[in-house]
Amino acid sequence: MTLHGYRHSVYARIARMVCAEKPIAYGWVEVNPFAEPLPDGFLALHPFRRVPVLEHDGFVLYETVAITRYLDDAFPGAALQPADPRDRARMTQIIAIIDSYGYWPMVRQVFSHRVFRSRLGEPVDEAQIRTGLQASHKVLDALERLTGPDGYLAGSALSLADLHVAPMMAYFTAAAEGQAALAAYPQLSAWWEAMRGRQSLRETDPESFTG
Repeated sequence: MTLHGYRHSVYARIARMVCAEKPIAYGWVEVNPFAEPLPDGFLALHPFRRVPVLEHDGFVLYETVAITRYLDDAFPGAALQPADPRDRARMTQIIAIIDSYGYWPMVRQVFSHRVFRSRLGEPVDEAQIRTGLQASHKVLDALERLTGPDGYLAGSALSLADLHVAPMMAYFTAAAEGQAALAAYPQLSAWWEAMRGRQSLRETDPESFTG
């Protein structure tokens, strides 16, 4: 099995975390979707030029939600999707919330402008950070209300919801403003404290990951 991805991508990291948790061995092909030119043949794998892409015995799949569910269904190891219909629906809901409403403000606005651009010596837009923080609070409030009593986002065990949110939270809290924002949400803060200690998150850290 091969994963094509960009090591800084939260979505590629989600797929790598699933592989770490199952665990599943895989080959890694580094693809920067923002660079030109793209590797030969990549648009044949993903016509929308994003990452990750999975190849498994001739089967090609893109879109992170599809990839992670396939990995959980097709490979042995701990199940990462709840059996209970309500818990599974909650998992799907939380993934949709973070994708639809969390990724842009938390990652592309707060993290990218406060942390990533600073590292590259690029201009930082403080207005983007303020706008991102404002929108992020609504997302954090929703997740705080939905976090389960057992310390997981959906159900009584680790699920794809936890693995989907964690890489975005890692980036968000890399900014001091993100850390301060999260501190106002005790259940979500406790969840993050547990998640940030998981080996699957540590070993997929983009700063140390080599593929």
